[in-house]
Amino acid sequence: QVQLVESGGGLVQAGASLTLACIASGGTFSGYAVGWFRQAPGKEREFVAATRWSDGRTNYADSMKGRFTISRDITESTVYLQMNSLKPEDTAVYYCAARLGARWYSETYDYPYWGRGTQVTVSS
Repeated sequence: QVQLVESGGGLVQAGASLTLACIASGGTFSGYAVGWFRQAPGKEREFVAATRWSDGRTNYADSMKGRFTISRDITESTVYLQMNSLKPEDTAVYYCAARLGARWYSETYDYPYWGRGTQVTVSS
């Protein structure tokens, strides 16, 4: 059973950086894509970025390019989301998600496995 556990969220001031981590367990992930989504209060969950476990290639939502960087460490079974120059509008619960497949997926329904999320709050 695939399990994903996020960590690294917190309260930061605008302009700060934060790195989230997602530890994956319960399977061999060589054929998987792992993504980050976020959900702000009152809004739908939106795609942030994804990476392919096998080769580390990445895909980003257009609005996330430039400030967010996704990466993975195979030895640690961990996917990271580095977030720079944070803004109050980045405040959300950030979720890690995984699915089997080499295509790029950016819809929530594409991912069958989810973590419980980690809260990121950016104060102005």
